[in-house]
Amino acid sequence: MGIEQGASKRMFGYYLELAMRSMKRSPGLTALMILAIGFGVAASMTMYSVFRGLSADPIPWKSSRLFVPQIDIWGPGFREPGGEPQSGLDYIDAMALMRRHRAIRQSAIYSLSSSTMPDRATGSASPIPVRGYAVYSGFFPMLDVPFRYGGSWSEEEDARRAPVAVISDHLNRQVFGGGDNVGKTIEVGGRAYRIAGILAYWNPQPDFFADLQYRVDAPDVFLPFQYVVETRAIGNAGANCKRDADDPGTDFEALLHSDCTWISFMVELDDAAAARAYREYLDAYAVEQQKVGRFNWAPNNRLRDVPALLDHEHVIPGTARVSLLVAQGLLLVCLVNTVGLLLAKFLRRSGEIAVRRALGASRAAVCAQCLIEAGLIGLGGGILGLLLTIAGVHAVGLVMPAQLAALAGIDPGLLSSALLLAMVATLLAGAYPAHRASRVPPALKLKGQ
Repeated sequence: MGIEQGASKRMFGYYLELAMRSMKRSPGLTALMILAIGFGVAASMTMYSVFRGLSADPIPWKSSRLFVPQIDIWGPGFREPGGEPQSGLDYIDAMALMRRHRAIRQSAIYSLSSSTMPDRATGSASPIPVRGYAVYSGFFPMLDVPFRYGGSWSEEEDARRAPVAVISDHLNRQVFGGGDNVGKTIEVGGRAYRIAGILAYWNPQPDFFADLQYRVDAPDVFLPFQYVVETRAIGNAGANCKRDADDPGTDFEALLHSDCTWISFMVELDDAAAARAYREYLDAYAVEQQKVGRFNWAPNNRLRDVPALLDHEHVIPGTARVSLLVAQGLLLVCLVNTVGLLLAKFLRRSGEIAVRRALGASRAAVCAQCLIEAGLIGLGGGILGLLLTIAGVHAVGLVMPAQLAALAGIDPGLLSSALLLAMVATLLAGAYPAHRASRVPPALKLKGQ
């Protein structure tokens, strides 16, 4: 066994030496193949890194237990394709779900946009724009939101409409210069809020709990839902109404009594049985609304967990899918060109191969030598592809929206995949040329010489 292994190593070394000599004899052709493989692999892996970031589960350890309920509050004439009800809730139904509390945790959610002022100690007097959400206290443990200082406000503070806030660490640094500022007051939209907690960095992509958008900047502030609603502290301009005539515009009071949808809703459920029970509850609730005259159609509700919701809503932009297909097509073109170049390279050496065959080299030995040469070219293309992939990931923002480009990341897995792809692709590209080279008839070639 040891003798056989030693012989195999010597033969591999011999084939490696022959491959290196062959590559040195035609450096231009070798460089062209390495460039083709490198560029093809880099384009494919750069776009794969973007696509991987876009398609990643934003909360994989818990996504199967987080659900978004949908209630058909508009009826058959306003359903989306496939009979889908509206994706959001109106205030009436969102508050009904909150009061009945049929889930472990739950929260109504709506988007906020306002501004705040920096603390005087920072020396700045410019307003700071802030983006955030109005939520209930259960939002934070439900989504495992990480805190740097403090924590969420309490359910009791929800109930008494306390003016409290949770802010991001980024906003904390902008307003106060950083540090533990729990207990201090921050003014948002002209109202003062006591800071209950300061988040560590938290910016899941997409924001699966609200608009299903990819965002570069993390949310800045979270405020108590009922306090914001009852004080009319910050209005909402994102209402979706059945008709333009139904739109209450800036009349927030009218919005609360309308069937315009502007609230996201998320619940946490233990298991499949709990999900079935909650779906039955939604249907029972719709039947109740029929009896009081709100709905005059059969229940048409939905309850999807986060992965199912993302899949249903097709949140990955079409441009990203197309770009990935184009990059993979470029890699395929590069491989086809490499097949042609390798075939020309190997067959050009048919005289040399015929001599080796006449001296006793087997077809398998010739094929192995050619594949080793293809593997070396693939290794060179892979190394070039690694460098170009790193550059491509950093430069992808030049050709894609910033919120999408920000999701492209470099890690050892991506780099090792790029190198492996280059090696495997080149070996596959070299298989046919190696097979053709091993079939060179030695007698005919030697006679021609």
